[in-house]
Amino acid sequence: MTIALSKGTVRKAISAHSALGLVCCALLYLICATGTAIVLYEEWQRFEQRDAPEMTAIAPAAIQRGIENVLATESDRPTTTHLYVHLPTEDLPRTTITTDTQAVHIDESGSIAMPEENAWAEFLLALHYRLNLPAVVGMSLVGLFGAMLVALTISGIAAHPRIFRDAFRLRARRGDDVATLDWHNRLAVWTIPFALAIALTGTMIGLFYISGSGLAASAYGGDSEAALAPVFGGEPEGDASPAPFPDVAPTLSYMEREYPETRPYYVILHDPGTAGQHIQIVAEHPRRLIFGEYYAFSGDGDFRGTAGMADGTVGQQLAASTYNLHFGNYGGLPVKIAYILFGLAMTTVVATGTFIWLDKRDRAGKPFAYLRASWWGFVVGVPAGMTATLVARLTLGNDAQFVAIFWSVCLLTIISSLLWVKQTRTTIETSVSQLPVE
Repeated sequence: MTIALSKGTVRKAISAHSALGLVCCALLYLICATGTAIVLYEEWQRFEQRDAPEMTAIAPAAIQRGIENVLATESDRPTTTHLYVHLPTEDLPRTTITTDTQAVHIDESGSIAMPEENAWAEFLLALHYRLNLPAVVGMSLVGLFGAMLVALTISGIAAHPRIFRDAFRLRARRGDDVATLDWHNRLAVWTIPFALAIALTGTMIGLFYISGSGLAASAYGGDSEAALAPVFGGEPEGDASPAPFPDVAPTLSYMEREYPETRPYYVILHDPGTAGQHIQIVAEHPRRLIFGEYYAFSGDGDFRGTAGMADGTVGQQLAASTYNLHFGNYGGLPVKIAYILFGLAMTTVVATGTFIWLDKRDRAGKPFAYLRASWWGFVVGVPAGMTATLVARLTLGNDAQFVAIFWSVCLLTIISSLLWVKQTRTTIETSVSQLPVE
C-alpha cells in the first residue's frame, strides 16, 4: 500500500516528524520504557513483598474484622476520612486495607499481618504517571507528550508514503544506519494501532486535571466534584456527627446475591465514624473493558444504585474503559505479554528516531559526537536506573531513595558516555599528530 502524497507534503511531514521527535525524545523514551515495565505492576508488588499472605477469596465477616482491627490501631488519632479495602484478585491475590495514614495486609481471618511495602512499584508507577513531579504538573506533562505521540505517529505515516508497502522490508544484517532506519520504520508500522490507542488514552488520563479543572471553571462554578459527578457519580451530603462504624459484610452479601456475575475487588468507606458515612463497592464486569462499576450503599447497608460505568452514557463507559486499555489490565497474562512486546517496540522506535537524525547530521558532515554520546547514555541509563532501584529495594529495603538513585544512575551513564567519547577523540587526535609528515 502506498499513500498518495505530493513530494512537498512528504518533505513537510518529514520535517515536522523530526522536529517533534527531537523536542520530546528524552521524556517520551522515559515514558515508553517505564510504561512497559509498569504493565507488570501487580506482579512487581508480589515480587517486592513475597511473604505477604495471599488468598483467592476472603469472607465478608473477615473483611469487617480487618476493618475494625485497623481502625482500632488508629483510635489515638483523627479517624481516617477514607478507608480502602483491596480484595483478592487474580493478578494480586491479597487483601490490603489503606487509610489516610497507613496500609496493611490482613490474613484470611481478618488479623493484621504486616504493613504493605511496595515502595518500588509505587515509584515506578509515579515515574511513568507523573515523572516523579507533583501530580498536576507531572500528569499534565505526560498527557501533553501523549498528544505529541499521536502527532508523531500521524506525521510518520505521512512522511513515508511506502510505509505499508515496505512493512516487511528489514535489512537488519547491514549493521549501519540503514538497518537503524529499517528497524525504526518497521517497528513503527507494526505498532501503529497500539501506539495510537496508548497515546490517546494516555492523553486522556494525563490531561485529567486540566480538562476537569477547565470544565469545573466553565460550567460548574469551580466545583470539581460537581463537574465529575455526571461521569463517576456524586457524593451524598455529608454529616460529621459521630456514629458507629458501618458493617460492610451485608453489602458484600448483597452483591453476591443480586449481582453474582460481577467480581467485587474494592470496598471504600467514605467518612467512617460519622452520620454521613457511606460505602462504595467497585466490581469488575467480566468480558467488559471498563475498570469496574461503583455500587453505592448507605452507612446502614441500604443499596443506593450505581454510577453508570457499566450501563450509563457512552461517555461514561468510554471514560471507564480508558485505564484498562492504557495499562493492559484485561485479558490476563497473554494481553500483558502483548503489551510488553509492543511497549518494547515503541521504546525502540523512540530511541532509534534520534539516532536516525544524528546519522543524517553525520552524512551532512555536521556530526554531533557529544549529543550522540549523551543520547546513548540516556538510552542505557533509563533501564540501568530502573534496575539499580530494584536492586536497592532488595538490598536496602522499602525506604531506599529510589528517585535519587534512578536519576543519579541516568546522570552517571550520560557522563560516562561523554567521557568515553572525549577520551576516544583525544586518543585519535594524538595518534594522528604522531603520524610522520611526508
